[in-house]
Amino acid sequence: MRNNVLWRKIARIIIMIADGMQISSEKALDLFYKSNVYNMLVDPRYGLQTMSDTYIYDEFMIELHQSPNN
Repeated sequence: MRNNVLWRKIARIIIMIADGMQISSEKALDLFYKSNVYNMLVDPRYGLQTMSDTYIYDEFMIELHQSPNN
């Protein structure tokens, strides 16, 4: 996937996280960049780039809720 397309996808997901959790975009970005879902998204071996924004958002939220810190 082209980098600019991937970065736009990430930006849309960050907005979804910020809106869904009612937090700032900066906080959403920080949470997402620290997640396994982000690591899988930027690694083409997983193919997560081909999934919808909503699917990736849902996977992120599942990971977040399963985190031992929550």
